[in-house]
Amino acid sequence: MTAKSITLGISTKMYLGYRESKVWLGAVTSLAKACEAVQTGQVTLFVAPTFPILETTLELARGTHLQVAAQNASDQDAGALTGEVSPVFLAEMGVGLIEIGHAERRRYFGESDGLVAAKVAAAQRNGLQPLLCVGETARVAPREAARACLEQIRTANIDPDGPKPVIAYEPVWAIGAPQPADPDYVCAVAEHLREELDAGATLLYGGSAGPGLLPRLYPYVDGLFLGRFAHDPRNIALILEEATALISRANAPDVPGVSR
Repeated sequence: MTAKSITLGISTKMYLGYRESKVWLGAVTSLAKACEAVQTGQVTLFVAPTFPILETTLELARGTHLQVAAQNASDQDAGALTGEVSPVFLAEMGVGLIEIGHAERRRYFGESDGLVAAKVAAAQRNGLQPLLCVGETARVAPREAARACLEQIRTANIDPDGPKPVIAYEPVWAIGAPQPADPDYVCAVAEHLREELDAGATLLYGGSAGPGLLPRLYPYVDGLFLGRFAHDPRNIALILEEATALISRANAPDVPGVSR
């Protein structure tokens, strides 16, 4: 199994305040500027901050290759929908990805498979990449977990001709846990998912992910979708170093007699 690029994403959820968000975003954009692998596109780095600071994020990200995602969006383009955020509005701003179907949205806000599919359609028709979150609710055998995820992907009705989705595999039972799911388990689930996903699909792992995990999962997954551990910029720096080393190794030419 070979892979030539890595994707790292970070959601701040609703953890950081306004001032804290600005400080954190300044640190992340500095890291993006300083990381050659991000600047050359070998590592894709995106952030999904809270809605009120999206415009500030887009300004800070200008010229850094840092991509900006939104944590949610309406399934409607416009209308009398108080408190909702239009995907048309987000696309016009310059947002590139929309997080859809996170377990917290499903659990606490009652988002159904039908609503998730409608949001995926809204994102794609407006030129936005769906960042589709999938995952089993309880630990089961890897093949069973993959089946549950594939059913969620199927019901999302992704348009194969629209912007390519990013799939974030997040076992629900691992979200917010002290430790991520066991790497061997994640790799096994990812391997089963790869059997059914399009060859070019981007598959990330999320769920208590932090430094030290990426080298144990790559290239079974294409990267990580990070949460609270990445709210400390020092951890982002460590993970960028890991990603850079992995990319360098993956892209190094084969030398006869030398194993990699």
